[in-house]
Amino acid sequence: MALFFVADPTVTRTLRAGLLKTWTDASNAGGAIGFVPPVSPLDVEPVLDEQLRAVEEGRMRLVVGLDGERVRAAGFLETNTHRLMQHWVWAKTVMVHPKAQGRGAGFALMLSLASLARSMPGIEAVRLSCRGGLGLEDFYARCGYKEVGRVPGAIRVGPHDDRDDITMLLSL
Repeated sequence: MALFFVADPTVTRTLRAGLLKTWTDASNAGGAIGFVPPVSPLDVEPVLDEQLRAVEEGRMRLVVGLDGERVRAAGFLETNTHRLMQHWVWAKTVMVHPKAQGRGAGFALMLSLASLARSMPGIEAVRLSCRGGLGLEDFYARCGYKEVGRVPGAIRVGPHDDRDDITMLLSL
């Protein structure tokens, strides 16, 4: 499945619905994107809408990977408002639909996010945070990111199940 990646797409009802489905389905498949399964679209919707408002306001940028009209991958870049940190962006809510996983869609998404970041004036790096215990830091390392920080047990996914919060950095 070859995906077509689009930066800064027009957010239509169809695209929003596809983002909501991808985020919900990926979360329920065990994806570490802000939720612990089981989640419903009602759980994800307010968080998605908050991020789409940030896109509309210019505080975030969006990249989507499409299979035809279906959203199969997506990620956001969030700019920094602090005057001393405006030379890097955050990669946030990086997700691949379960039907597209294991086929290079995640790697292609990360390349697309890096390409978008490179096109942004003055941006020198992309930073992201990932949940430990899933091997995500190994995936991001294959995408060129370096681990630059780790807070043990900072993410609580359940009773007696704390995970490390791992910070990764891609210099552009």
